[in-house]
Amino acid sequence: MISLVVISALIDSTNPCAYSVLLLTVAFLVGISASRRKIISVGAVYILGIFLAYFAIGLGLLQALELWGVSHRLGRVGAILAILFGLTALIGHYFPKFPIKLKIPDFTHGKMAVLMSKATMPAAFALGALVGLFEFPCTGGPYLLIIGLLHDQATRLSGLAYLALFNLVFVAPLIIVLLAASGKTFTAALAQWRERHGGALRVATAIIMVGLGLFVFFIN
Repeated sequence: MISLVVISALIDSTNPCAYSVLLLTVAFLVGISASRRKIISVGAVYILGIFLAYFAIGLGLLQALELWGVSHRLGRVGAILAILFGLTALIGHYFPKFPIKLKIPDFTHGKMAVLMSKATMPAAFALGALVGLFEFPCTGGPYLLIIGLLHDQATRLSGLAYLALFNLVFVAPLIIVLLAASGKTFTAALAQWRERHGGALRVATAIIMVGLGLFVFFIN
């Protein structure tokens, strides 16, 4: 179970939704000559907001399944959803006019821009929470797979522990990027790399997601 949680979280963490906002926030702070300490502080609060929002989503789904008395065997349902997420991402990449888009909704962009421009701790936390809530349609495939498995196989206490582990692994790459992205050179270089290789990364992530979903479906 631990291996599946870690692998699923790493797949989830490669999605560009959260990175785009983090890089824009860092670039804004660098542009106004904020100190490295402030950049890291604001970025850390932003990541905390994502972590808590995403953890709350997982906890809420687990509690809802328990309250509704949903029968076990949801692992396969989660696997099917992960496969569908992966296939949707692949179709969306190769057919840009495909109507279903796995991305943060457009109507949130204005609110995010306002929060980003404030560059305060409360605004950073609210921004992170907003990203965490609205990126779920963008990144939810592996998460739903793990939630289904936890509902089937884990006790309440172990389920909380696995959920916390998933979200820690999920935000770990963001922490690494934040620690490195305190200067214009790195931020610009990373943004350029994402521009060149983001499509290939999305395709690879989608393929791995489909493969993981198939694996869980046939072993569960």
